[in-house]
Amino acid sequence: MKKFLATLAAGLLTLSVATAQSLPAPSIAARSWVLLDATSNQVIASQEPTLRIEPASLTKIMTAYIVFEALKDKKLDLAQSVNVSTHAWKVDSSSSKMFIEPNKPVTINELLYGLIVQSGNDAAVALAEAVAGSEDAFVVQMNREVERMGLKGTHFANPHGLPSPENYSTAQDLSAMAARLIADFPAFYKTYYSTKSFTYNKITQPNRNRLLWLDPTVDGMKTGHTEAAGYCLVTSSIRANGTGQRRLISVLTGASSDQVRAQESLKLLNWGFLNFDTVKLYAKGQAIATPEVWKGTQSTVKIGFTQDLYVTLPKGSAAKLKPALERKDPLVAPIAENSKVGTVKMMLDGKPVVEFPVLALEQVNQASIFGRAWDSLRLLFK
Repeated sequence: MKKFLATLAAGLLTLSVATAQSLPAPSIAARSWVLLDATSNQVIASQEPTLRIEPASLTKIMTAYIVFEALKDKKLDLAQSVNVSTHAWKVDSSSSKMFIEPNKPVTINELLYGLIVQSGNDAAVALAEAVAGSEDAFVVQMNREVERMGLKGTHFANPHGLPSPENYSTAQDLSAMAARLIADFPAFYKTYYSTKSFTYNKITQPNRNRLLWLDPTVDGMKTGHTEAAGYCLVTSSIRANGTGQRRLISVLTGASSDQVRAQESLKLLNWGFLNFDTVKLYAKGQAIATPEVWKGTQSTVKIGFTQDLYVTLPKGSAAKLKPALERKDPLVAPIAENSKVGTVKMMLDGKPVVEFPVLALEQVNQASIFGRAWDSLRLLFK
C-alpha cells in the first residue's frame, strides 16, 4: 500500500500543474519554491521545483522521519537514554547545536527536541548513531527511504545538512518528504514541530521558524541556512476548508534573509488559501461503478479507491468538474483486490486536471471450467 501511495503522489505532483494555469503565480523572492496542497497531494504553484539545491538543515526532515519510524517499530523508546559520542559532540562547533556532552546520557525525546526545535547538528548525529549504530549506516537508511518515496532529485550524505556535494535535494522532493512525515507520523509531528523553544543543558533556544509566532495556523516545519543554500524554510499551515480542514505546505529555498524567507512563505500560503479550494471527490471504499466481470464466481465487481480522494481547484471551479471513467474492459477473472482496473480523469472545461487509478474493491475468483467456457463463448459474440 505504501508503494501505491508513493506512486499516486508522484503522479499527482506531475499532473496537478494544469490546475493553476488559469491563475498567475505570485512573485516570490527565492531561488526555488513549491506550494503543495497536502490534502489533495497537488502542487498548486512552483518556481524551479526540480532545481538541485543544497538542503542545509531541511535534511533533518528525513532524519526525523527515520527516527520516528524506529520509534514506531519499537527499535527505540522516547525515554531511552543514550551516551553522547565524541563524534556527535565534535560536529562543526560553528554550526547549530543543542550542546550535548560526551558520555552524558540524553534521552531520545530530548534529542528530538534538539533536532527539530534547536536544529542541533550534534543531536542529528547522536540520533543517527542511536538508530543505526553509526552515522554512515544511518545515511544508508536515509537514501533507502529516498528511493522508497520516489524522490528522484534527492541524495543525502549526512543526517544534519552541513555542506557536502553529495547532499542535495529539490523543493519538490522536500515538499513530498514533509507531507509524508506529517501523514505517517501525525502525533510526533504535533508534539515536536510547533514547539516554540526548548531548554537543554540550561541553554534555551527558540525555534527559528518565525511563522510559529506570526500565524496561528502554522504548526511547523523546518528552517535551514548555509552560505551556499541561502535561507530556506519548509512551512505547514492548516486552515478551515468548508466543513473540514486543508493543509498547505510551502517550500522556499535561497532567500536572502531570515525575515524574507518568513514573509515570502506567508505570502505564498495566503495566496494558496485565498485563491484555491480543495474538494473531496470520492470516499475511501466508495464504489463508483459495478462493471460486469467475465469468467468469475460473481457477475460484477465494485471498483473505487482505497483512500479518500481530493482535488485542488481555483475557487469557483468545482461545479464545472466532471469525471471521465476509463476501464480496462472486458474485466476477466481472476481479479485481485486493490488491482488497477481503470482510470478516472477529472475534466475541467474539457481538459484533464488530474487522474487517479481506479482499483477493484473486492477479489473476484475464477469460475469453474464450465463457467469460464460459457463466458468464452459469450465474449465471442460481444
